[in-house]
Amino acid sequence: MDFQPVDRELAFVLPVVLVSTIGNQGVRNLAPYSNFTPLLRSTDMILLASWHRRDTLKNIRANGEFVVSVPPVEMADKIMPTAMHYPPDVDEFVQACLQPKPSLQVAPPGVEGCLAWLECRLAKQYVEKSYVLVVGQVLRMEVAEGMVNQRGGLDLQRARPLLASLDREGVHWATAVDLGKGEPYGAMFPGGQDPLAQGARPKP
Repeated sequence: MDFQPVDRELAFVLPVVLVSTIGNQGVRNLAPYSNFTPLLRSTDMILLASWHRRDTLKNIRANGEFVVSVPPVEMADKIMPTAMHYPPDVDEFVQACLQPKPSLQVAPPGVEGCLAWLECRLAKQYVEKSYVLVVGQVLRMEVAEGMVNQRGGLDLQRARPLLASLDREGVHWATAVDLGKGEPYGAMFPGGQDPLAQGARPKP
């Protein structure tokens, strides 16, 4: 079946994160984003795509700080209340009945009850005609207690992170499934040595 190029998001399952900021008047803002990704494994940067007319972008530009919270599936009913277009003086934490989680290195709070929190500082913007790519540097990252597996990653069975599947009618919520199998990073490199591993040295 052929689709229009603009429908490209229908071919993917997207992450769901909640981005919190604070406006110049001290009002907390909270908005969901799926156009979000970490930038390569060897950096501490994340990438967020935004339309120009968003309070989130305005606040990030004004204050240079934001927090990315990773919600579990239990928060699916909290996403649309934060996605609605409220005036800038409306606290979306209150509208969605969500509790703030104090941050340690930035002013905006995270969202209590989430799986992980990334406290970020604005590093760079790439401004296009209709959108902006926001690059943030992660200053501090925390994962909820009991949600880390023995390999040091997110325990998908316990965490059940919220994902979004888009179609022509709207958004449908999903989560990730651990298949119980994988490969080490070193499998991509000759000799099995991962050059990005801590303390790794190239083999002679």
